[in-house]
Parts: sequence; C-alpha cells; structure tokens
Amino acid sequence: MKTKSNQNKKSELQSRPEQSTLPGTTAVATPTATPPAPPSTNAEPSRKHTTQLKRLPNLDFAQRETNRALPTEKVLSLLRQHLPAQYGLAEVVGKWIWIEFPEAPAQEVRAQLSQLGFHWNNVRKCWQHPCGVVTQRGQDQPREKYASYFPSDHDSNPHEYNGPPRTAEQVAA
Repeated sequence: MKTKSNQNKKSELQSRPEQSTLPGTTAVATPTATPPAPPSTNAEPSRKHTTQLKRLPNLDFAQRETNRALPTEKVLSLLRQHLPAQYGLAEVVGKWIWIEFPEAPAQEVRAQLSQLGFHWNNVRKCWQHPCGVVTQRGQDQPREKYASYFPSDHDSNPHEYNGPPRTAEQVAA
C-alpha cells in the first residue's frame, strides 16, 4: 500500500541556480578557471615544460614518390651518398632494398629514409624501398624466393655474397 506522506515532501535535490543561492544569501560569482601558476624558480623544471614536441621535418612527397620509382642501383647510390651508415645495413632482396636496424633509428634518419622513398614494414620490422617494383604481399618469404645480398659486401669484395641471409647485427659486427 502506498502512502501519501512522501508526496508532500520537497526533494532535497536542487537545480544549479538554487544551489548557488540559499535563502537569505546572495549569489556570488565564482571564477570558472584558475589563472596559470607563475613559472617556478626551482632548478628542476616541471615535466610539462621539459617535454616539447619536436617538429617533424617537412617531406617533399612529390620527390618521395619519384624516388620510389628509382631503380635499385640508383637508390643504393643515393643511400651510399646521403646515409653511409645505413648503406652498410642495406640488404637487396630481389629488386627491393631492406634496412633492418638493431634499435630504432633517430627521427632525422627516419625522415631521410622516408624522403628517399623507403617505408616502414611493420610485419617484417624493417624499412623497405620498392625500387619501382610494387607487388602484392605473397605467401612466400621474399628471402627464400629471391636472391638477397648486402651491397656493402660487394664494395670490398667483388664476388657476390652467396651465404645464408644475415641479420643487421651480423652485418654490423
């Protein structure tokens, strides 16, 4: 059985205007945002001020697309000229160039690789350049399907490298 006693009671919940003014008081404006604190004079800056966004280098995407169509020999020449350390890690797989790094390269190196036409392959964890030959991903492993070699080996030894595929760590050693 329902009682009618609860119907006469006024709810204690109030709307916002009623909350800000109580009977017998006047409304006081409260600031909506606090002003920023002055910079501290401590020797150690706060974390917010130490992490600054680094501006990414501007890429010329038209030139990047042109570079992606270059033949393997021309890309290797550009790589040797502009990024000699990365040239030492470069592996030619079929007509593509792959670069595997032992650890993540610096942002500037990644930008230069991108400008030269390389892209990151997240499946194979390496930077790849198609050298004008764009193909769909197949079921076979490219290193098993195509011949692969490290061009830096040919600089000191004119004979082609016929050994098993090497990792970037083995090349660096």
